[in-house]
Amino acid sequence: MQKAHDKKSNREPSETAMPTKKRKTRISSKIASTEILEIKRTQARIASIPADGRWVAVVRIRGRVNVPRDVEYTLKLLRLHKPNHAVVVPLTESYKGMLLKVMNRVAWGEITFETFLELLKRRGRVIGNKPLTDEIVAKYSNNKWKTVEDLAKALWNKKVKLKNIPWLKPVFRLHPPRGGYRGGIKKPFELGGAYGYWGTRINELLHQMM
Repeated sequence: MQKAHDKKSNREPSETAMPTKKRKTRISSKIASTEILEIKRTQARIASIPADGRWVAVVRIRGRVNVPRDVEYTLKLLRLHKPNHAVVVPLTESYKGMLLKVMNRVAWGEITFETFLELLKRRGRVIGNKPLTDEIVAKYSNNKWKTVEDLAKALWNKKVKLKNIPWLKPVFRLHPPRGGYRGGIKKPFELGGAYGYWGTRINELLHQMM
């Protein structure tokens, strides 16, 4: 009789735990569907952004583990080979398609001229990995531009393309953001995470990484 009672007692905890497990499953399912809906809304909003050539900054925030081959190839086209590397590109239809392709691997948004200038001054590099300075700009451009700001204005106003300045590196190697990426790198920006479209708030992230 005692053994039978013990077996019954041993079963009781698992029987009482079942309702709790079901409640957790329902809650998780509800959150997941909400996240999916919000992500779809964001993708639709991004798709509606005109590819008018506005300047956007793109920062790779995730590494190379478990990256689909086509996504890694697109990141390579963007020159984003490693985490915390950044590029500044015009938002054309071609680049817009790339950004949608790699959206959960990068943070991106519209950069201001002030942030772009600071990015060049603090993290810009030339061949030989030398820091970009006024002296370097004047020397390497044969006095076409006398300061980093002169160069920044020429690039910003599209008077010259970055690919036509062979001595200037097109990738900015940044530090991890102070305090880490907000909400984690596996969660979209619109749900409090880090990946995806930041809008003009990308400038805040860049300042944290310079």
